[in-house]
Amino acid sequence: MITFIIALVLLVVGFFTYGVLVEKIFGVEPDRKTPALTKTDGVDFVPMAPWRIFLVQFLNIAGLGPIFGAIMGIFYGPAAFLWIVFGTIFAGGVHDYLSGMLSIRKGGVSLPNIIGDELGKGSGLKMFVRILTLVLLILLTTTFLSGPATLLQGLAGLGTMDFHGRMIPIIWVLIIFGYYSLATVLPVDKLIGRFYPIFGGILLFMGLGIMVVMLGWHSSEMPEVFDGLQNRQTNGLPLFPMMFVSIACGAISGFHGTQSPIMARCVTNERQGRWIFYGAMVAEGILALIWAAAAGTFFADPEQGLYGIDGLQAFAAQHKGANIAALVIDRVSRSWLGTIGGVLAIIGVIAAPITSGDTALRSARLIVADFLNWDQRPIPRRLAIAIPLFLCVFGMVFVDFNVVWRYFAWTNQTLAVFTLWAGTCWLYKKPTSVPSLKGGEKQYRFGYLIALIPALFMTMVCSSYILIAPEGLNIAPEKRIIGYIIAGLVTIGCLFGFIVWTKKRNRMSE
Repeated sequence: MITFIIALVLLVVGFFTYGVLVEKIFGVEPDRKTPALTKTDGVDFVPMAPWRIFLVQFLNIAGLGPIFGAIMGIFYGPAAFLWIVFGTIFAGGVHDYLSGMLSIRKGGVSLPNIIGDELGKGSGLKMFVRILTLVLLILLTTTFLSGPATLLQGLAGLGTMDFHGRMIPIIWVLIIFGYYSLATVLPVDKLIGRFYPIFGGILLFMGLGIMVVMLGWHSSEMPEVFDGLQNRQTNGLPLFPMMFVSIACGAISGFHGTQSPIMARCVTNERQGRWIFYGAMVAEGILALIWAAAAGTFFADPEQGLYGIDGLQAFAAQHKGANIAALVIDRVSRSWLGTIGGVLAIIGVIAAPITSGDTALRSARLIVADFLNWDQRPIPRRLAIAIPLFLCVFGMVFVDFNVVWRYFAWTNQTLAVFTLWAGTCWLYKKPTSVPSLKGGEKQYRFGYLIALIPALFMTMVCSSYILIAPEGLNIAPEKRIIGYIIAGLVTIGCLFGFIVWTKKRNRMSE
């Protein structure tokens, strides 16, 4: 309980301290007109109220990631709590804020355009990032389609079915897919802006309910960092980098960078950015913290000598091959919140990934539209882009869920690396003297470090993951040190490249 409370407090304090610092370093300009006001088109560029944008942004980014990822992350032990807290404050919050605010500054452009503008002069990198982003969004939509369909199957009393093999609840897949088609092509304020704040509220209520029950009746069973930070995973995979990729959306997620530009097209004042982008990431970190603690607490069975995470490991062993995270959500919600509360909780968990899945497709549509320079006001043009995307996602549904999730997780974090490096370059190029929120000016000579440090860390994470993970090169356990060395060299190489770029830029500006 002590670990959970301290972690919760740190997340809140981080928003009001480090979040403010990030905002000051960026240098908001309240008098600058945003794309929502200068490019209003009634489809994607639509001014909306700040509170509504916050709830939509929170719902968009809080799909399966902060819940499924946190549950899978706690298998590695209490170290998961540390990554959720520090990852959210120093990496995820910075990533989401920069991706949203840079989109506003650049006229509401999509993430590949932001990365391409900052990291490459030619079109090659921009095209690569477009392809990487589209692959990520298709993989993500597939996971956010199959996961809710599985939960709905169980909620309907038809038994909990997994997507392994051909056990696919195709009826629920088609129903959700029909909804996706509407949310992807309709104007942002007709469906997303109107109903998503309600679902966002339900998701927050669900998390609050789980937390109240856990603290009130199960606090003594909660995992503590005092128990040790050693790897508790039983599948032989190392804590680093596996845990840092498993807990994606609950700490930092490249997917968020694809969602921030959607809401950036609705923001009416730059002052709203910290509450919407950084704030939604902190709210998601809190949700991930709750579910990591709940999964590590619920399965404790002192009579059998199973405590916290050991009980979770035993439960997973009994259901090997199943979608463990979905089963954990179902068990925890029904047991702790009763019938009504459990249904509301599960609806919240179902609504989150569904609403993230459709905005993922919407983001994919906008990326393709930006590339083709197609006006999205005519419906036929929206459909011409959306239909091929729908077909790709539907085909991926028939691939093993666990395989899709693993590849999504790595692609997701790799995209975050590109976004952080783009933010680093932009911050380095901007004037060091920025307006203070209290008037006057303040010097932030090394402000780019807020993006550079997490960029280096995530470069190390993703480089080592692709070398060590089973879905990567799968280096043998006794040779993993080689993987870490190679990943370290890649990270150092990126830092060296950045230093060379800064020196060249400084010479040109003299």
